[in-house]
Amino acid sequence: MTTWKAFTEGAPRIAAVFGRRHRAAGNLCLLATLRSDGYPRISPIEPRVFEDELWIVGMPDTTKFRDLGRDPRFCLHTATVDPEVKDGDAKLWGVVRDVPDTALHQRWATALFEETGFDLRGREFDHFYAADLTGASAVEVGGGHMDVTIWKPGAPERVVRKH
Repeated sequence: MTTWKAFTEGAPRIAAVFGRRHRAAGNLCLLATLRSDGYPRISPIEPRVFEDELWIVGMPDTTKFRDLGRDPRFCLHTATVDPEVKDGDAKLWGVVRDVPDTALHQRWATALFEETGFDLRGREFDHFYAADLTGASAVEVGGGHMDVTIWKPGAPERVVRKH
């Protein structure tokens, strides 16, 4: 499994597209999980990078977090609203691990408050998921072609150009 820091070092092109689209969408992404019946579920989420990790944290006792508790696999997709994908598009997939470190939770909540004004300081979190990445891809369109960048841990990014 690969942490956020290792991902950004190993897949800088995809990380740049993800970061650009994540910021442009107000930090909103779409999280795909697996429901108890095996069908996929897509839910909005605002993942955050903190202390060199990508965190998938949110309102307690939601279906998406019950899904992750049952099956830690996920796919995270930048919120795309432009059908021409002029600003790019990125997908990350992997597994989450629950990190029950209350001191970390409070540092994260303090940073969230300082960055956004949203106050979760002092709150206890049922689950606090770090994302370990097992793959990623990005799409960039321009100049009459589309570049699809693909990454797997331990391998360099590779670009497939489609005309």
